[in-house]
Amino acid sequence: MKRILTLVILLFATMSVMAQSQYYGQRISQFEVLPVHSNSLVFLGDDLVNGCEWHEVFCNRHIKNRGITGDRSSWLVNRLDTIIGGRPKKIFLMVGINDLMHGVAPREIASNIDRVIKRFEKESPWTRIFVHSLLPTNPEIPKPASHELDLKDLIAETNRMIEALCEERKNVLYIDVYSALSDDQGLLDPKFTNDGLHLSGEGYLEWKTVIEKHVK
Repeated sequence: MKRILTLVILLFATMSVMAQSQYYGQRISQFEVLPVHSNSLVFLGDDLVNGCEWHEVFCNRHIKNRGITGDRSSWLVNRLDTIIGGRPKKIFLMVGINDLMHGVAPREIASNIDRVIKRFEKESPWTRIFVHSLLPTNPEIPKPASHELDLKDLIAETNRMIEALCEERKNVLYIDVYSALSDDQGLLDPKFTNDGLHLSGEGYLEWKTVIEKHVK
């Protein structure tokens, strides 16, 4: 029975990986046929970016959502061509939480974000880059199990590294969204989430208040 259970778990894990791979490819194929323009404001990143209808939140038709659920910083580095080729006006970047959940070190995340910035500096130097902090998580909210990791210290370390690399750049601004969404314990405030990782509508509205002046 134990062997059968193990095989079932492995089967579901394999199916999950395949489904994620298919989904990732589907999103990439959409981005390839939906062009970015010089007046575009591109939201780039992972689940947290993908999960919001940014153009509706800001009532701005120039906003392009280029988030992909499950994305990691190293993967994002390899899908920049269609974005940089459009020479967008602004980039709003958030990526790294999935890396931490899969054991990637903060230094490697910061290094990958640095690679993204360098590509824009070289190939689209007039693009203004806004790099978000990673958001807090809340392991005390019990579902799903994959979101119950205590990442507080790793998130803080990653954010310090991201902020430091942004301070060295002329056309790059670090934006602290972490503080706006955290409670007194430094965890994701329950009023902004239902699973301890992703945001509710109220969470996105709070995020909006932090970055609104930069979007406009």
